[in-house]
Amino acid sequence: MLALLAAGVALAMAAGAQDGPAPSNRFVCTALPPEAARAGCPLPAMPMQGGALSPEEELRAAVLQLRETVVQQKETLGSQREAIRELTAKLARCEGLAGGKAPGRGASGKDTMGDLPRDPGHVVEQLSRSLQTLKDRLESLEHQLRANVSNAVLPGDFREVLQRRLGELERQLLRKVAELEDEKSLLHNETSAHRQKTESALNALLQRVTELERGNSAFKSPDAFKVSLPLRTNYLYGKIKKTLPELYAFTICLWLRSSASPGIGTPFSYAVPGQANEIVLIEWGNNPIELLINDKVAQLPLFVSDGKWHHICVTWTTRDGMWEAFQDGEKLGTGENLAPWHPIKPGGVLILGQEQDTVGGRFDATQAFVGELSQFNIWDRVLRAQEIINIANCSTNMPGNIIPWVDNNVDVFGGASKWPVETCEERLLDL
Repeated sequence: MLALLAAGVALAMAAGAQDGPAPSNRFVCTALPPEAARAGCPLPAMPMQGGALSPEEELRAAVLQLRETVVQQKETLGSQREAIRELTAKLARCEGLAGGKAPGRGASGKDTMGDLPRDPGHVVEQLSRSLQTLKDRLESLEHQLRANVSNAVLPGDFREVLQRRLGELERQLLRKVAELEDEKSLLHNETSAHRQKTESALNALLQRVTELERGNSAFKSPDAFKVSLPLRTNYLYGKIKKTLPELYAFTICLWLRSSASPGIGTPFSYAVPGQANEIVLIEWGNNPIELLINDKVAQLPLFVSDGKWHHICVTWTTRDGMWEAFQDGEKLGTGENLAPWHPIKPGGVLILGQEQDTVGGRFDATQAFVGELSQFNIWDRVLRAQEIINIANCSTNMPGNIIPWVDNNVDVFGGASKWPVETCEERLLDL
């Protein structure tokens, strides 16, 4: 451009020299920036006759004008290059954010586009907004650069490089936006899968808790408990939920501990409609322990009021009314003619700790059991002596086939309580 202007000035000077002295006016070529020409900026005032400039001064003015134009163009190019550098840096930061700050990839440090929230969904949304803002700025800058290019005289190669660079930046930005959208979808899927896994684990735990609650046992095992009846009253007692079928023989075994005096009271009683004393074991006052069947009485040679655990078993058969009494595995008594040929009636109520005067009620405090009971089991046959010994020695665990001792089959009332216990272990401590 400088060369063209210099050539124009030289031609003007040569034309003036050939034509001879100028009659009155002289034309001078002056370079103007395109902005000034487009904006309608007035041309410099032509020197009037008598104030003409010398050729050197005219050339100097043209050179200064050209220098100002070149400086303006350089400033424009510098600002455009700075904008391109800023965009490139922003894209590099976006790449670092997408490559090194993705959740679950172990990246650390601060991101360059602002502190992001910890929620993966909010992270992706904020990145998307930042990238959209950057894209808008790119478009605005592209329009501005195109306007500047149209207003400035730039080399064709530079315009092509700039447009190609802007296109490349826009494509990179679109790729980053697409990658972030894919990562957002992946995070959503991972979050859903983790939530489903957590819900499944919680449901399994709740199901397990429900199963344990339905088991109704808070003890080490369902039979590892005792019923405590600490006071001689007419309202503390335990109740067996199951009832008895019709029986022609039975064996009843239990562990008990009592130091009550006089007499331990009634460890258990079974009453049916029409007969409150269908089966009763009682020690009342200074009398010995008695077994009642259908209100018939047999005295048993048992001694258990020493405050220690004892294993008691009584057997009976309707044939000839034969009975046996065992204490701690040893047979201490036997007899016959105890309600012979009388079947045990079904459908009654089985109470622990009280003697019934009516079915399930009318307890007498003077006949109440005071102490602890455990392992109350009933079989529908006469157990062999060796089986009773094994149970008493804790060498076998044989629950009753008619009434087993399990937690969910025993209810307590009036202040009676159930406590965990290992009767065999506690018996060893009593020895």
